Amino acid sequence: MGEIRLTIDGRELTVRRGVTILEAARENGIEIPTLCYYEKIEPNTSCFVCVVRDLDSGRFLPSCTAQATDGMRIDAGSAEVRDLRRTALDLLLSEHIGDCEAPCTIACPAHAKVEEYVRAGREGDLLTGLAIIKQRIPLPMSIGRVCPRFCEKDCRRNVKDRPVAINDFKRLAADTHYATYMEDLPPLGDRKVAVVGAGPAGYAAAYYLRLEGVASDIYERMPEPGGMLRYGIPEYRLPKAILDTELAHFDKMGGITVRCNAELGKDVTLDGLKGGYDAVVIAVGSWRPSEMGAEGEELAERGIDWLAETALAGWTGANPGETIVVGGGNTAMDCVRTALRLGGDPVHCFYRRTEKEMPAERIEIDEAREEGVRFEFLTAPVGLRRGENGRYVMRCIRMKLGEPDASGRRRPIPVEGSEYEVEADTVITAIGQKTIAPEGVPVNRWGDVEVNPKNCLARDKVFAAGDCVSGPATVVEAVAGGRRAALGVVAFFEGREHSDPYLVNVTNGHWQSLTPDDLVYLREPSPVERAHLPLIPLELRKTTFGEVSRTFTLEEIRREGERCFECSCTFKGDCRLKALSEACGAAPDAFTGEKLRRPYDVRHPAIILDPNKCIRCGICVKLCRDVLNKAFLGFKYRGYKTKIGTAFEEPLPLECKDCGECLAACPVGALDWKVKTLEGVV
Repeated sequence: MGEIRLTIDGRELTVRRGVTILEAARENGIEIPTLCYYEKIEPNTSCFVCVVRDLDSGRFLPSCTAQATDGMRIDAGSAEVRDLRRTALDLLLSEHIGDCEAPCTIACPAHAKVEEYVRAGREGDLLTGLAIIKQRIPLPMSIGRVCPRFCEKDCRRNVKDRPVAINDFKRLAADTHYATYMEDLPPLGDRKVAVVGAGPAGYAAAYYLRLEGVASDIYERMPEPGGMLRYGIPEYRLPKAILDTELAHFDKMGGITVRCNAELGKDVTLDGLKGGYDAVVIAVGSWRPSEMGAEGEELAERGIDWLAETALAGWTGANPGETIVVGGGNTAMDCVRTALRLGGDPVHCFYRRTEKEMPAERIEIDEAREEGVRFEFLTAPVGLRRGENGRYVMRCIRMKLGEPDASGRRRPIPVEGSEYEVEADTVITAIGQKTIAPEGVPVNRWGDVEVNPKNCLARDKVFAAGDCVSGPATVVEAVAGGRRAALGVVAFFEGREHSDPYLVNVTNGHWQSLTPDDLVYLREPSPVERAHLPLIPLELRKTTFGEVSRTFTLEEIRREGERCFECSCTFKGDCRLKALSEACGAAPDAFTGEKLRRPYDVRHPAIILDPNKCIRCGICVKLCRDVLNKAFLGFKYRGYKTKIGTAFEEPLPLECKDCGECLAACPVGALDWKVKTLEGVV
């Protein structure tokens, strides 16, 4: 047939006459992305993702069908060509309906693979579950107890009744295997990092550095490590023996050393750490109590300080008597419930908005009320003084709700002439915390450390993570920040700039906008109600610091796992549409409009056919017809409503399970096996 010469992206190639531009490129190691191309069938030219430009004619051509000609000059990688590919992908995504990732994983600040570890728990394989969890959650014993359960708030099971008790899978897996579990660790290199702060963000940074072969020394100002886990979260929520077990794991990993009673700015300096280490990670938390702006408020205890003092005393202390706690967040709930256990009676919680606007977790509010805390809403303190009888006198004013503020909650407005006074033996303010940023690092207008969001770099060699960057947040958010900082440090060592990869997540919609008919059941979920977390007797809860709840048993967690819808895409790890969209920066919302929702077909015992994911590339139709000499699938209807399906809407034949050719060839998982495998187990 002879040979021809052409140029692709400046490279002169010699190829066989009669090949396509795509074949010419592939034979010479030049990557041109494709979706609808499949070697066993004639090209379809349906996706236009393999587009290139003929520099001589200026025409854009689908490389999978355009023949290479002698002297042709092809542009396969310019910004203009990439932009056209992105547009083609944007158009495909605009019609795509499904869920690349389960909404629970997206909702988790650490993006833990929730569906995978829930499945492992359902199958009784807690060790595999723990391995999956620890990819993103380095403190599963603690987070399994104190996490506010972002994942459960977005769980698709909410469409039907109540969410899966996801957080308890972490707790059981960690409680069962933590004593013997150990990661597969690389040898330590010659780099070493100083981490300031032995709280969740600091430990997470040290953990992920160790997974990359980087050693670290953690400097902690308090006498024991743990940060807010030890000094801010009460014993009844997180027993410190549990915390000690968890932190001991970091010692066993090697390469992580903790130095307590070492305060930055006093015992060590930032300049000294920079000089002695290859990098520094600041993870000091947010320990400065916020002020109420009320006259005499200096007389009150500060919530976070009061909890820390109680922790240092071993969760003992003087009876606070009648106690008022001002605030509506989780720290306020920790204070009122701690005051009760120390003998406080009665214990009040004053909050300036209504219960609906309280930022504390619902479970914390409900358990506090059940234990006897008295709530006073739409009330704000304006002054505090000592009375003649030695008790505190707090002057308050009634509030009403106005328009929403920056937080989205309605702004409290004082009601004129509604002031009144109350007395108490102890007054505690718990209205928030702020960061005490170390000298020498940049800060934003809120006083938090300002970092490059891509790699957590604050200044030369100095990175930061956790509450001191985000402001007061949750433990799971802190460990997510610690991981980002660690990966930023590793990228810094390697001379590159780190950023989390661009991830496309096509979604079927938030559960509040769906009905049960919108859900793809790969397996019929169990109809049983959500398991109730077993609590210790109320009198023990009110009078001791014993852990409020016990861990589920394996049988209980297996039953709870049966409730999971498994609503992520079966093909999420192999989907070429997702991979190419991420590589090209395509977005599901680039073009908006009507999306046709079509019923999925799970009548076949082994195969799912989901036309909502189909991009109508035609690979399955041609493969079945032209290669396998069957005609089980075909195009139906015309125009926008075109779909691929079976004749007369019959189910796929049983014999399809013995073939699976079209499933292997489908680029988007519109045809896929029902049974999924666990992903990313380390």
